[in-house]
Amino acid sequence: MPPHDPTTTIPRPEPAAPSLPTFTGYRDLLGVVRQLSSLGGCAQPIRLEGQRTEIDAFTGEILRELKSKELPAGQLLVRCGNRRTTRCPSCAELYRQDTYHLIAAGLRGGKNIPDQVATHPRVFATLTAPSYGPVHGRRAGGSARCRCGRTHAKGDPLLGTPLDPERYDYTGAVLWNAHAPALWARFMLHLRRTIAAAAGVPQRLLSKYVRVSYAKVAEYQQRGLIHFHAVIRLDGPAGPYTPPPAWATPDVLADAIRISATRARIDGPEVNGRARAFVFGEQIDTRIIRSTAFQGGTAITEGKVAGYVAKYATKGTEAATGTLDHRLKRITDLWFESVPEHAARMIRTAWALGARDDLKHLNLRKWAHMLGFRGHFSTKTRAYSTTLGALRAARAAWQRRHTPPSSPTTLVLAHWAYDGAGLTPDLERLAALIGGGPTREQEVTTSAC
Repeated sequence: MPPHDPTTTIPRPEPAAPSLPTFTGYRDLLGVVRQLSSLGGCAQPIRLEGQRTEIDAFTGEILRELKSKELPAGQLLVRCGNRRTTRCPSCAELYRQDTYHLIAAGLRGGKNIPDQVATHPRVFATLTAPSYGPVHGRRAGGSARCRCGRTHAKGDPLLGTPLDPERYDYTGAVLWNAHAPALWARFMLHLRRTIAAAAGVPQRLLSKYVRVSYAKVAEYQQRGLIHFHAVIRLDGPAGPYTPPPAWATPDVLADAIRISATRARIDGPEVNGRARAFVFGEQIDTRIIRSTAFQGGTAITEGKVAGYVAKYATKGTEAATGTLDHRLKRITDLWFESVPEHAARMIRTAWALGARDDLKHLNLRKWAHMLGFRGHFSTKTRAYSTTLGALRAARAAWQRRHTPPSSPTTLVLAHWAYDGAGLTPDLERLAALIGGGPTREQEVTTSAC
């Protein structure tokens, strides 16, 4: 046997080369690239099958015909339009930008809203949920210790979870989420009453002097409870087109918000021999919105408010609590999901409460993945500003103006059927290669709007 040489390199097998995607099945690869690029990075495009035919109404001649099976990808692909960043970052970013413009228009005008709204009283309010048991948290500045004796770092998975899960009121937390939309409606009722009392006019006549407009978003705290961020504005009798009376000042509005938030109350069901009632938490924040920069930490700008509100319009429970972004068909499906224990207990509590006949109207099983919350994440009054539908219509009108118009005598016949959502594995890889996959979320700067 030859002597061993310690410098000899031991031969190792070459790693297998990763299999490269093949696109030989597509007749027009360049056309597929163009079709994917037109999606703008949508992660879950809708696949449609069918056709669109343009016919001359007088001669019956077929002018143009589009068939899904003849398209480069074999189907018509359209953006999904999902607002959740966890499902489609690209469409969620578009939704966020639209929400930004919607909020900003109600603060400083534009989008058919007069510029004079910038002079109306405006307050940025945050209404939180009450406590249903002590949870792990970070104190002011992040330096003070939690009640557990530790100092939690930002992003610690323990943040928002109960100190004692066995004593935490999961039933109350889930039911509070379920009643949060009704509690907001009750708050708005009290707000109009309080403003009318401050003005010395009957509530039924308040609309002859002032109107209350708002836009709000719902956000999940780390503990899994909803709280609301809202821009609330006072207008004249004709809404944003008329100024409010002189007595309607920002301070009057801010005081009325605080008073109304403490008075709002919803009586709930009796569960396990305990009658439930739902109110807002003690942390009620009201900040007057100025058109200038921060002033001593008490005033905030229009652009910062619009950006802050829009940021939360695309987030759901999964962003704050790590829970699900889709519904459950069976509670046993939860076993196959990677969900933190705190969120899982809230989901199981919602599912169990959903079996009660006296709580059927809350549809808690349908909304168990939302921890019981069944309202819209972004809502506004009609007079606050433009609508998301109007913004989408303006975008579609712009596209039509840059598309060759059809003759006024052209008859269009179209039939499309839903075939599914998402791309095939090969198309997903191709979209990633050309940069047509999900895009990184970009901040909307106030200077851009």
